[in-house]
Amino acid sequence: MSVTVRVPAKVNIQLAVGGARPDGFHDLANVFLAVSLYDEVTVRPAPALTLTCEGPDAARVPLDRTNLAARAAELLAARHGLSPDVHIHIAKDIPVAGGMAGGSADGAGALLACDTLWGLGTPRSELLSLCAELGSDVPFSLLGGAALGTGRGDRLTPLGVGGTFHWVFAVADGGLSTPAVYGEFDRLTAGTPVPAPEASAPLLDALRTGDAPALGAALANDLQPAALSLRPSLRSTLDTGLAAGALAALVSGSGPTTAFLVKDEDAAASVAAALSASGTCRAARVASSPVPGAVVR
Repeated sequence: MSVTVRVPAKVNIQLAVGGARPDGFHDLANVFLAVSLYDEVTVRPAPALTLTCEGPDAARVPLDRTNLAARAAELLAARHGLSPDVHIHIAKDIPVAGGMAGGSADGAGALLACDTLWGLGTPRSELLSLCAELGSDVPFSLLGGAALGTGRGDRLTPLGVGGTFHWVFAVADGGLSTPAVYGEFDRLTAGTPVPAPEASAPLLDALRTGDAPALGAALANDLQPAALSLRPSLRSTLDTGLAAGALAALVSGSGPTTAFLVKDEDAAASVAAALSASGTCRAARVASSPVPGAVVR
C-alpha cells in the first residue's frame, strides 16, 4: 500500500518583517498564496525510514534526516508511539531553495501522507500544530488557498480571494539560504527602527475583490533588498519581466525565484517567453492561484 499527497508551492504577496527577536526569529505579517506548482510525496511501508527524490534539481534535495519530509514522519510517529518505518519518495517540481516553500511543502505532504498510511485520523488542528513544529512555512503548505501568517508566519488566518490570479515565476541558478537573507536584512536595517509588521489593507482588499492591478500595486517584500544585495543579478530578471508587460514583480520570499503578476493567461505566456529568451533566469514557469493545500491523491 502507498499514499500520495500533492502539495503546492507558495508565493508571498506581502512579507512584512519586524526586527530580530531575542530567540533569533522575526515577527512577520506574511500574506501567502498557494500557486499551481506542485510536489508529490508518496509514502509506503519499509524496513526503515528512507528517502528518494526525482525531478528538476533533485540532486540538491537532502536525502537524510535533515529533510523536512523525514522529520515530519519522525515527528508524527513519535507523537503516536510508532516507528517511522516508511519509504518517502518526492516527485519534485517546486524550485529547490527558491523561496517558494518547496521543502516546507514536502514536510506537510509527508505528514499528511503518513497520517493517512498509518490510519491515525489526526485532527487538522493537531496536524497544523505539528507543521508549526517543523517550520514557519509548513502550516500554510497544509492549508493552502490564501492566508495571513503572523508570529513567525505559522499562525494562520485564512483569507478570501475574489478571483484567479496569474503568475510567472523565474527560476534562478542556484539557491539562496533563508538564514543568510534574514542575516542580510538584519545587517541592512541595523541602527534603524524596524516597524512592527502589519498586513496591508489595500492588498487584502485587492485579494478579496480579485483586482489584479490593485494587487500588483500593493505587492511588497521586506526581504527583497537583502536578496538583491546577496544576488544583484536578480534585478535584471525583475526588470525584464516588467518590460515584458507584467503588472508587478518581486522576489518570492527569501528568493532567488522572482514572481511576476500578470493580467491573464496570454500575458503569462508572453512574459514567460520573454524571460526564457532573456538569459536572466534558468527557467520561467506559469502558474495560477489560489489552489488547495496538501491533498491525498
